[in-house]
Amino acid sequence: MPLTAQDLTESPRPRGKGRPRTVETAAPSLVELLNLVRTGAANTRQELERQSEFGRAVVADRLTMLGDLGLVDESELGTATGGRAPRLVRFAARRAAILVATLDQTAIGVGVADLSGKLLTEHHEAADLTAPPAELADRLTALFRWSMERHAPQGGIWGISLSVPGAVQGATEGDFLTATPPVLPAWEGFPLVETLTRDFGVPVWMRSSVETMTMGELHAGAAIGTRSMLFLKVGRRIGAGIVCDGQLYRGAHGAAGLIGSLPVTSGGRSGPLDALAGSDMIQREGLSAAQDGRSPMLADIQRRGGEITAIEVSQAAQIGDPASVAILTESGHLIGQVVATLANALNPELIVLSGSIVQTNDILLAAVREAVYGASHPFVTRDLRIIRSQMGSSAGLVGAARVASEQLFAPSFLKEWVMQGSPLAHPAFAALQDRLSQTAPPPPPPRAGTGQELPR
Repeated sequence: MPLTAQDLTESPRPRGKGRPRTVETAAPSLVELLNLVRTGAANTRQELERQSEFGRAVVADRLTMLGDLGLVDESELGTATGGRAPRLVRFAARRAAILVATLDQTAIGVGVADLSGKLLTEHHEAADLTAPPAELADRLTALFRWSMERHAPQGGIWGISLSVPGAVQGATEGDFLTATPPVLPAWEGFPLVETLTRDFGVPVWMRSSVETMTMGELHAGAAIGTRSMLFLKVGRRIGAGIVCDGQLYRGAHGAAGLIGSLPVTSGGRSGPLDALAGSDMIQREGLSAAQDGRSPMLADIQRRGGEITAIEVSQAAQIGDPASVAILTESGHLIGQVVATLANALNPELIVLSGSIVQTNDILLAAVREAVYGASHPFVTRDLRIIRSQMGSSAGLVGAARVASEQLFAPSFLKEWVMQGSPLAHPAFAALQDRLSQTAPPPPPPRAGTGQELPR
């Protein structure tokens, strides 16, 4: 007789002598079958038997268990090929939901995703990351609750995934955060992860914005199906996301791709790529061009009281302002030189550029292409495509959702909760909640002057 979800949710007893009970040995096969279904590697019982090499009875029994736990669905019929139509096995992606957020220097984004990482809703608004952390955390919590009210998931929330503007150390497969890592200088000492875990009762994961945007591009953008890719985010900081063999490469400590620290030389000046090619350089050189007469277009913006930012320089370059074109070209060439080194080392199929400067003009993209094609081995550039991201601000949210989805169902993590049907029953997470319940939460932020209405 197949085991039921009720059987599985009973408290496990310590096993004594003799043969192990079925409920204690089913986890590995449940993990394997669920991930075959979830990743689309198999969608019928016959395919599951063939790919897993489990017998028909085992596959049937485990699918019954997964169905009782609400993790798979077999209600849909496939196409008949000469006989009876097979019953399709689908991952129940709406079994629960994931809350996702991007914290940028000037904006905050929140969204709700299903368990496959598909974004169901999103919202973006201006924010100042240098504001008091308690105030911003309070706003993030309010936006999460507002999102849940609009898209109330029937199975509840199973995790929170954050995208932050800095490298996140450590975090091995499946591990959720038990404390806030030191990623934001102004947030030192503020327990963001602990606050969200306490408020929502779910595990929290965190990755850098470059990593989440790379994941978004890989799974929902121009890089779908790509095995090797470089993703570049160009802004005040310049970072790279590296995809090898279809997987995001994070390095030994989660710091892979910090190319903005690499030294470059331009016009007799030497310094890190961030300083000589990032948005601060573009803004600074644009302001200088407006003041010394090289750019009448930028000077006119200043005369009318406008502010010269990297975006103004980028827009001026796009409509032909020679000084702005020269500034963007110099930035693109420097970035391209560094990217060419990476391309020669990694031989990617695709290079994707992102960031507001890249999105507003073609000059920088063209300069990067010129530098990469000019400094790379012919084998490297033979089929190489260098393109601009089309995902915009959604890339970080989509990627954050994908991070949480992969972590929830990573075999090492999944095997600890699949028998109970929910990651909230994971023993390590239950221990974290118990520890947090014994500590006092941080004081709420002051309300005067900080209240913001929720979006309509």
